[in-house]
Amino acid sequence: MKHEIIQSDITVVGGGLAGVCAAIAAARLGQTVSLVQNRPVLGGNASSEVRVWVCGATSHGVHRNARETGIMGELFVENQYRNIDGNPYIWDLIVLEKVKAEKNITLFLNTDVHEVEADGDETSRTIRSVTGWMMGSERRIRFDSRIYLDCTGDGLVGFLAGAKYRIGREAQEEFNEEWAPLVADDITLGSTLLFYTKDAGRPVKYIAPSFAKDITQTSIPMKRIIRSGDNGCAYWWIEWGGELDVVHENERIRDELSSVIYGIWDYIKNSGKFESENLTLEWIGSIPGKREYRRFVGDYVLNQNDIIAQVLFEDRVAFGGWSIDLHPPQGMYATAKGSKHMHMDGSYHIPFRSLYSVNVTNMLMAGRNISASHVAFGTTRVMATCAVIGEAAGTGAALCAAKGISPRELHSSHLIELQQTLLRQDAAVLGLKNADTADLVLRAEITASSTLTRLALEQSASVLPLTAHAALLVPADPSIDGIELLLNASEATELTVELWSTGKPQNYVPHTQVTSIQIAVAKGSKQWVNAALSWHPETAQNAFIILRSNPVLSVHLSARPQTGVLSFKHDAASVDAVDFGDMHHHQPVIDWSAKAFIRKPICFRLLSPTSAFTADKAADGYKRPYGGPHLWSSACMDTSQPEWLEVSWPEAVKIRSVHLTFNDDVNEDLINLHHHRTEFEIIPELVKDYKLQAFIGGDWTTVAEGLDNHMRKHVHLLSEVVTTDRLRVVVEATNGTERAEIVEIRCYG
Repeated sequence: MKHEIIQSDITVVGGGLAGVCAAIAAARLGQTVSLVQNRPVLGGNASSEVRVWVCGATSHGVHRNARETGIMGELFVENQYRNIDGNPYIWDLIVLEKVKAEKNITLFLNTDVHEVEADGDETSRTIRSVTGWMMGSERRIRFDSRIYLDCTGDGLVGFLAGAKYRIGREAQEEFNEEWAPLVADDITLGSTLLFYTKDAGRPVKYIAPSFAKDITQTSIPMKRIIRSGDNGCAYWWIEWGGELDVVHENERIRDELSSVIYGIWDYIKNSGKFESENLTLEWIGSIPGKREYRRFVGDYVLNQNDIIAQVLFEDRVAFGGWSIDLHPPQGMYATAKGSKHMHMDGSYHIPFRSLYSVNVTNMLMAGRNISASHVAFGTTRVMATCAVIGEAAGTGAALCAAKGISPRELHSSHLIELQQTLLRQDAAVLGLKNADTADLVLRAEITASSTLTRLALEQSASVLPLTAHAALLVPADPSIDGIELLLNASEATELTVELWSTGKPQNYVPHTQVTSIQIAVAKGSKQWVNAALSWHPETAQNAFIILRSNPVLSVHLSARPQTGVLSFKHDAASVDAVDFGDMHHHQPVIDWSAKAFIRKPICFRLLSPTSAFTADKAADGYKRPYGGPHLWSSACMDTSQPEWLEVSWPEAVKIRSVHLTFNDDVNEDLINLHHHRTEFEIIPELVKDYKLQAFIGGDWTTVAEGLDNHMRKHVHLLSEVVTTDRLRVVVEATNGTERAEIVEIRCYG
């Protein structure tokens, strides 16, 4: 047996996506990190051992422009490029490779931390070390660090350190939460096992094991959807253990779940009710995917009202958007649906005060164990949200370690630095502007070869009958003075068109009606009809334009998407979808669905010019859509002439590095495994080939370039300091779209 001591600035315990993103974030900021994981692979519930697909703020396409950026965004986009079919083993490799690329991370797999040395009274504890056993290697390893991150999910490190925590559901009166029970209890969400099947191409028999559950003797066939051809995602409801202690009875829960899976497969194969002769059981999980256990108490406990109101926390460091998604305690045996959902109107904010312990001075937490009520946890628990929380916590940990301060001191004295660091790293934060005084671009003038000023989609690819209300979202920047729509009318009629604001800048639902008109439409096909809507808002924002249903009318849909433009169909009946669980009443993001218009919005012409894509938008401080697209877009690219974005200063500056952020269409809902398939490997809006040029000695000199790019963010560290008064990005090709689009450019000395 070997006894070892490992010293690093930060120790991250837990190698799920929260821990992975925390470790990478801290390492990129120059801190040495020990990443400790008790399994042979990284990814936690997303790994090939458990195979839960990574959900996040998009909520499977319910929320618009909500896909995560930062490290989680890198993983999504890289996986799409290399693993379009969602192979779980390739996903494992992508996560592992992302960690191994960071020289400041030392990775310890198969290392189970079960000892913590901490001191101090119950109001102020300090972790001195954590110790783990590396399975199969007979190595007992003690990790000594300044800062510790508990990303274990179950919260074991914090528990052993004496951190304050909760298990179960708070009483309704504590946070005045509508969905909390009247009396507090220790009930949690249960655990799940998943399984995969495949068509063998020939008959395959199945003999159930003796311990398989006879599900015909349970409520499962009557209360749950069972289909022979479904992928594992459809069986998320194979859940149990919420009424037990999901940690201490983990083995019992696993046995019960596996007995039900073998029983479901027996029912599919041998009941005679399904076409399943050639199907075989390819894989079944052996590790339950846990949803909930300890939740630590931080300086703030996030609750249901914060989520639904989308509270704009001053210390916001991450965002989420998954519905508040709670499950019945009985899990798969419940007579109620397997889940119930309450959606907010758009993405919500997560405060830094919920990411560090209220009483352990050098511990942060990330993942499903953050400081949140049980109800709020119903949304923060999904893995892409855990990942962006991890990046925020890891960034905070790096700053704490570098400054020799506690997370609470970081919050009180260095909050702006934390937030600006997150923005510089392209983390998933909403509503914060770049105010980095070191960014030379903030005192520069920006010009471009061309700018998209005429917003229109005129080429029809298909037609949609206006049997339900439809809507078009366009930027009102600075105003809207008329819009034309391409319509078919089987007879002369009238169309009612309404213009609404969206409320909060991150929302894509109608909030307040601004104006309404009725338009006479003559009988005929493919006619442009003028809707003389006018709106001059005080600040640039999105306009939600509703076309009221009219069965004699049809709208034309474009053959291609347009950045900054979205379309919607009103479908209140969708709340009753059989696979969706119970929906809370009046949820605008569910009522107004964009799924019928993926990359094919309604045809239109905006009659007033738009300023939504001017060159200065690439330095307006925002890194993602927020009340507008916030990027520069060229006019249509000429194949003989590249497009360029130029930064100029009144006098020469010294540049050592350049940060470029390209448009990777955060409205596109990507997934890591098998929930759905996106048909292109590379986001078409991404710039493909580009040159970074400086004006030196009277000529443009290429100082860096990118070829065959498929990623959003690039940091070019120049081979030597460049002294110039002009710098430009020359876009020579995109990955499919006809315009060059750049979200942000930054320059540092």
